[in-house]
Amino acid sequence: MATLNDFPPQVRAEVKQVREQVATLHEQLIKWNLVVWTAGNVSQRLRTADLMVIKPSGVRYEYLTPASMVVTDLDGNVVDGTEAPSSDTLSHAYIYRHMPDVFGVVHTHSTYATAWAATGKNIPCGLTMMGDEFGGPVPVGPFRLIGSEEIGRGVVETLKKYPHSPAVLMQNHGPFTIGKDAEAAVKAAAMTEEVAHTMWAASQLGDIIEIAPEDIAKLNDRYQNVYGQH
Repeated sequence: MATLNDFPPQVRAEVKQVREQVATLHEQLIKWNLVVWTAGNVSQRLRTADLMVIKPSGVRYEYLTPASMVVTDLDGNVVDGTEAPSSDTLSHAYIYRHMPDVFGVVHTHSTYATAWAATGKNIPCGLTMMGDEFGGPVPVGPFRLIGSEEIGRGVVETLKKYPHSPAVLMQNHGPFTIGKDAEAAVKAAAMTEEVAHTMWAASQLGDIIEIAPEDIAKLNDRYQNVYGQH
């Protein structure tokens, strides 16, 4: 089994940088009330090698440091680290192997998004910000048991049907989000919880008015290609 010392200097340098980024991004999960205790995880794939950096399993967030982040290959084998990797490692690895444009994955158990997952219902697209960010509803994926790559398989299968969405609610489990890097996936996790909360509140007031698909497409195109700084 390869160790980190078997990789060239540029890979080891990127590992150091990504460990710092991933450790810091776990603080954002707490800031946005997306996790409790040790639940949830962030990972980022390297660009210089088929490796990823992920949270260690069962370690409280206040104890996480760059050094405690675990490096694995894209089959989930540990390459560097003193802790056991997250129980979701094989699923993160599956997503990276099958979605080559994805370089960040996040899993949370945020309250409202997970509530939608418990119902097995998509979050309907009743907000322009959902058209912007998700290009439609936030979809529900199938029920899968934890500990193998099956959750990752369910994420990939679902997102193939919803190619504009960076999020999927795994039934009876919780949200998984993807991005061009770990920060983008954390943003998607925060946005998922925000729309889950708002659309739940809307459902208490009455019937949700869903946005027409042609308008969703226009919203998403503007947000992805015009909005912000370029």
